[in-house]
Amino acid sequence: MSAADIKVLRKRTGAGILDCKKALAECDGDIDQAIDWLRAKGVASAAKKAGRAATEGLVVSYIHAGGKIGVLLEVNCETDFVALNEGFQSLCRDIAMHIAAAAPEYVDKDEVPPGAIEREAAVQKQRVMEEGKPAHIADRIVEGRMSKFYEEVCLLEQKFVKDDKKTVRQVVTDAIAKIGENIKVRRFTRYVLGEGLEKKKDDFAAEVAAQVGGN
Repeated sequence: MSAADIKVLRKRTGAGILDCKKALAECDGDIDQAIDWLRAKGVASAAKKAGRAATEGLVVSYIHAGGKIGVLLEVNCETDFVALNEGFQSLCRDIAMHIAAAAPEYVDKDEVPPGAIEREAAVQKQRVMEEGKPAHIADRIVEGRMSKFYEEVCLLEQKFVKDDKKTVRQVVTDAIAKIGENIKVRRFTRYVLGEGLEKKKDDFAAEVAAQVGGN
């Protein structure tokens, strides 16, 4: 399996990098078989739906027990019929609960301000220099640490709190394949009682994460 094979498979199916890697691994690097594998899993068809307009959907709320954390979340789909579907509504509730527990700052990478990216990259580059890493691998190390940065702050890149073998993006992709419509997480707001006053949001996030993990 090569980076070129992954690129070709992504172009032909629209599937994500991780799905393409898995498909190629399962099919011993055979691209045509990998395409069939992705189609069988519903991933390829889900990726094709991603370009379709999603103007219906729901605004859902999640309030942590005791009213310490609240989340408002907008998730879009293509039709009001699907917006009333229990599977779609369950997805929305799960994502809202995840936001309460994991405290993302942005929906996706393209929402992260350039200034924040530059600042984080500068910090990581300085760390690499202070650690005395060889110059020829410094850029790769910084790139890897920036990926971790996105996993921490971007909702779709985070490990899903109810199944840490998947990212939130993969959970949404699975729902697209199952429901048959494009689904977009558009925006969210996370409220923390007393934030900026006496208590830190991380304390509440840890409490919610512990509760979710026990469910």
